[in-house]
Amino acid sequence: MTRPTIPPTTPSRAPAGRRNMTLLIQLRWIAVGGQLATIGIVSGPMGIALPHAPLLAAIMVLIAINFASIALLRRGRAVTNAELTAVLLFDVAALGWQLHHSGGLANPFASLFLLQVVIGAILLTPRSSWAIVVAALAALAALRVDPTPLVLPPAYAGDPMGLYLKGSFVCFLLIAVLFVAFVTRINRNLRDSDAALATSRQRAAEEDHIVRMGLLASGAAHELGTPLSTLSVLIGDWKAAPRLAKDREMQEDLADMDAAVQRCKAIVSGILMSAGEARGEAPQLTTMRASFNEIVAHTRAVRRPGTVEFNDRFGADVAIVSDPALRQVIGNVLDNAAEVSPDWTSFTTSRDGDMLVIEIADRGPGFSPEMLENFGQPYRSTKGRPGGGLGLFLLVNVLRKLGGGASVANRDAGGALVRMFLPISALAPPGGDKA
Repeated sequence: MTRPTIPPTTPSRAPAGRRNMTLLIQLRWIAVGGQLATIGIVSGPMGIALPHAPLLAAIMVLIAINFASIALLRRGRAVTNAELTAVLLFDVAALGWQLHHSGGLANPFASLFLLQVVIGAILLTPRSSWAIVVAALAALAALRVDPTPLVLPPAYAGDPMGLYLKGSFVCFLLIAVLFVAFVTRINRNLRDSDAALATSRQRAAEEDHIVRMGLLASGAAHELGTPLSTLSVLIGDWKAAPRLAKDREMQEDLADMDAAVQRCKAIVSGILMSAGEARGEAPQLTTMRASFNEIVAHTRAVRRPGTVEFNDRFGADVAIVSDPALRQVIGNVLDNAAEVSPDWTSFTTSRDGDMLVIEIADRGPGFSPEMLENFGQPYRSTKGRPGGGLGLFLLVNVLRKLGGGASVANRDAGGALVRMFLPISALAPPGGDKA
């Protein structure tokens, strides 16, 4: 049997503030590396004397800011606009300090303030963005006040403008590369946010759909209770009638009718229990294996003997609280599998760490590409009848409510495979009671 791996639990997407702070940390590490490389090249091959102490001090401040930002992220809470503004203001101050000790406005890298202004405009609120603009202008104005001039060696002293133009080209190249990398990352974050929002909206719509179906099902269950009880009484009267008591064939038919009515009543009761009328009042303590055996026994009772294969690979038994909704959706999948593959249906249970894994396989036609692509959406069915596809839709949502999930695939040997997984702790009894 094909055994696909358990899909990883989808992590909740990080809030925008945390993603933006992570992006600033990455850009700051790039800045630290670039500044160290620039100091090495200018002081070494170019032979231009630089005041290393203040320049390296600014780099150490940037590294400290990065470690403080990492500690901020590890708190696990959202990063505020004020915190993003504060770290950007530190970046502006650090750049202004470095430029002040390396030529002031005569340094071609003074244009790097533009990068910080654009970053602020993209990441921050309008008021904070203007604060970054004001800080950058203030830093540029401060650079006019007694900056430390660069003493150029004879190789460059004769043509300082040529050196400035070369530096401007390098600065432009650096800003362009960082802009592309930054904007590309921001666009990806925006796409991720849009995808997360679309997923949330889809889940909200699905949950609303489930609520409406639950109301309809609950109402229908209440309405069906009386006629089913009447049919049960009438069948009992017919079985006891003297004229029919001697008719063996009629008694067998009545027994089948009674079994069908009892099953309908059980389904109605299951609907009401799934709606929350029973579990909240009197949860039923059982074990994982007993729950499996009950599901399999019920399926075998309504199918031909020998057509339902049960593979119990769960291991040591554990106590659980029986969940009517979970039993119902698993039963629906088994019924669907038996309907398309009446000669053989496989029900396999196993354990993967702290996860319960259930696999239901059949030898039917399998899932179409459209079904595989739209798995879990309502009214997507291979049966081609109105209202089809709700079984898998309900399965996905019930498992999701319990912290699990489901996947579907086509078996290499032919037929379909539905795989369910959920945390065992989701079914654990309150207080860790033992069954």
